[in-house]
Amino acid sequence: MVFRRCGLRTQNLLLSFLLLAAWEAGSSHVRYSVPEEAKHGTFVGRIAQDLGLELAELVPRLFRMASKGGGDLLEVNLQNGILFVNSRIDREELCGRGLECSIHLEVIVERPLQVFHVEVEVRDINDNPPLFSASEQKLSIPESRLLDSRFPLEGASDADVGENAMLTYRLSPSEFFALDIINKKDKGKFPVLVLRKLLDREENPQLQLSLTATDGGKPELTGSVTLLILVLDANDNAPIFDRSLYEVKMRENSANQTLVIRLNASDADEGINKEIIYSFSSLVPPSIRSKFLINESTGEIRVNDAIDFEDSNTYEIHVDVTDKGQPPMVGHCTVLVEILDENDNSPEVIITSLALPVREDAQVGTTIALISVSDRDSGANGQVTCSLMPHSPFKLVSTFKNYYSLVLDGTLDRESVASYELVVSARDGGSPSLWATARVSVEVGDVNDNAPVFAQPEYTVFVKENNAPGCHIFTVSARDADAQENARVAYSLVERRVGERALSSYVSVHAESGQVFALQPLDREELELLQFRPRQPNPDWRYSASLRAGMHSSVHLEEAGILRAGPGGPDQQWPTVSSATPEPEAGEVSPPVGAGVNSNSWTFKYGPGNPKQSGPGELPDKFIIPGSPAIISIRQEPTNSQIDKSDFITFGKKEETKKKKKKKKGNKTQEKKEKGNSTTDTSDQ
Repeated sequence: MVFRRCGLRTQNLLLSFLLLAAWEAGSSHVRYSVPEEAKHGTFVGRIAQDLGLELAELVPRLFRMASKGGGDLLEVNLQNGILFVNSRIDREELCGRGLECSIHLEVIVERPLQVFHVEVEVRDINDNPPLFSASEQKLSIPESRLLDSRFPLEGASDADVGENAMLTYRLSPSEFFALDIINKKDKGKFPVLVLRKLLDREENPQLQLSLTATDGGKPELTGSVTLLILVLDANDNAPIFDRSLYEVKMRENSANQTLVIRLNASDADEGINKEIIYSFSSLVPPSIRSKFLINESTGEIRVNDAIDFEDSNTYEIHVDVTDKGQPPMVGHCTVLVEILDENDNSPEVIITSLALPVREDAQVGTTIALISVSDRDSGANGQVTCSLMPHSPFKLVSTFKNYYSLVLDGTLDRESVASYELVVSARDGGSPSLWATARVSVEVGDVNDNAPVFAQPEYTVFVKENNAPGCHIFTVSARDADAQENARVAYSLVERRVGERALSSYVSVHAESGQVFALQPLDREELELLQFRPRQPNPDWRYSASLRAGMHSSVHLEEAGILRAGPGGPDQQWPTVSSATPEPEAGEVSPPVGAGVNSNSWTFKYGPGNPKQSGPGELPDKFIIPGSPAIISIRQEPTNSQIDKSDFITFGKKEETKKKKKKKKGNKTQEKKEKGNSTTDTSDQ
């Protein structure tokens, strides 16, 4: 029988629009509530406001929402930040008969990466009436059955939960039968017919009753089934079980042929009417018949197929026992099999939203990846804990139930470690426990945090004077510990003055190869020591804030000369700086050029006849190089004086020496005459 419920359904839909949105103080997620079957566009909650997000930043920050198993049931309006119903939500389809039903949403925004967990409870409405598996149930009852004989009936089922699924039964008026209800310990109720008046087949060979089931919803819904009772003649006693309800507990994964229970029934008749046969009732569905077998002679029920707690945790088996009388009589019982969970499912680890590579200057607390774990087992067998190996500057942070974030927990240095191979382990609480792992390869992104470094801090090169223009003098080399564009270097000279001319008029450096070239013929009489500093003006082609490195180079023009002291001073052999000889006959300068700004301990050893070094007050203040316009002036400074070498060692020309040079080089041009007093600046040394 079908009832029209238009008015009741309208009232039910009106009630369904009363929504609950609650922020759980101190928690890390938002929880909303919505009734099932709500219309498209139904308001659920102001999700952007509740998560503390500005409406203007939803689109720029790539606001998105993911649901595991929820599909597109819910959606967010990015213009006003409201979470609304997008498509029909059927609680029974989504969660089955589960008492709790929620849609778990994962809200992700980028720049910076943030993850929020939103739980939307789907409230049950009474939209499913009680249903019987068939429109008619047939019962064959011998006329000889005694008063108070009981005949179990198949109950109805209701797809709703809670009060909406709490069923009550009523029987149409009958003088022969009454209705009794058996409670099945939190597993619902099932109806039983009780014989109240003896049957007489000759008077009533057939009876028809109606059984109605009513749920506890507001408004209530009903369903009904027709009971067709066939009154049989003959056999006086039906077999009976020693109990009408058996409850059994067994572990999942039990092997085939494992004994579930041995039933015991008896018949008070004699002879063939006493012989009984056990069988599954016609009420037992094929899914249960495939899992269990019953021995018709012994009443033993055994396992016949895989028993998986995760598929079903209870089985309700209706068993008939029938004697061999004519007509046969039938007894009934119910076996409730409760399946106990075994730890037979390993945890599952899922890694999503990898934000790679991780820049080496990333801040502590930066989220690298999102990790979810699950275990199909229940209780302690399904409780999962996560850990991270090996020791690294990363850690796992629990965000919500079985959700974790992989975050940065220390500083990174790509030049020390360019990548990390991390292993996320998930272990359940079973005994023995099961575990699973997932690998995460974290590449460290390079940041321009290393300055280029030359192969050596100083180069000393000897060049013959009167060289050909554009000749290659030497090559400098620098490397950068960074990677890719951050490691590309370019070479250039630090411009300075050499006498009256710029350094760049004498030498140049190739920006990419570091090769140094002489741009013009070099004249030893004009330049005896040429010093310059290559540098990298912008080694990083990507970033404007580049790191630089520098080095000194000294170019010596090779030509032997005699060092002669001023008036009253002894004659000395003048060595080049890089080839000073320790022999007592020669002069020696120490330390070599480039030893440092404060290294002003220049000493001179005198030749034959005067091996003893003079004291500070007895040193001559000038030395000349015969055959050359060069004159060296020296003055003493305190030990820790912060004065460049050019302040106490100068190179110049002497008039007397100039005249000798003019005689020797009669064909020198007037240009050389005008270059007197040229100096070699060592201030950058």
